[in-house]
Formats: sequence, structure tokens, C-alpha cells
Amino acid sequence: QVQLVESGGGLVQPGGSLRLSCAASGSIFVFAAMNWYRQAPGKQRELVAAITRGGSTNYADSVKGRFTISKDNAKNTVYLQMNSLKPEDTAVYYCNAYLGYGSNPNTWGQGTQVTVSS
Repeated sequence: QVQLVESGGGLVQPGGSLRLSCAASGSIFVFAAMNWYRQAPGKQRELVAAITRGGSTNYADSVKGRFTISKDNAKNTVYLQMNSLKPEDTAVYYCNAYLGYGSNPNTWGQGTQVTVSS
């Protein structure tokens, strides 16, 4: 089973930028979609951005125009470029690989903390 490892989180001031990376131990091309979720304290996990096998992207309304998801199939890596960060973006960010079929279609990374604070 493919394993996902996130990196790039940290502490940043409001208005700043971070780029998250999600490195997969195997090919990501097999997955129907690669996604970034986040979970803030006391809140449910929410979908932030998604990119399909074909490269189509989708974003939560709260991050449209600020975040960009991309992938490098050759490197088996997915990225989340986060600009104009706000305190409400503070959360643990999780990489998700969605197979699109089967009884267990989701694979998750361990998460990386993003804190936006002055």
C-alpha cells in the first residue's frame, strides 16, 4: 500500500506563504484524485483542494484564489502552495489519496501543522 508523507508545515505570519509537499512511496497516477484536507481544533476535517488524475482542480471557497494544488507524477509528489495565509488557515493539513473504488479507497498521511499567527 502506498504511504504518504507530508512536509512543509510551520509557523508563518498572516499574509505569508507556505508550500506543503506530499511524497508518495509509489505511483500517484493510479489514484483517481489526490487531495489536501485540514482539521482545526474542535472542527471537522474539511477538503481544501483536490486534483484529479487528469489534472482538474477544485478548491474550497475559503481558499480559492489563495491556494494552488499541483502534482508531479514523475516525482510522485503533490503540492499545496498557500499564499496570503490567514489565522483561520491554522490547522493540521493532511494529504489524501483517493483510489475511487474498493472497500478502502482512502490513504492518509500523518499530517503537518500549519500555524498562522503574528
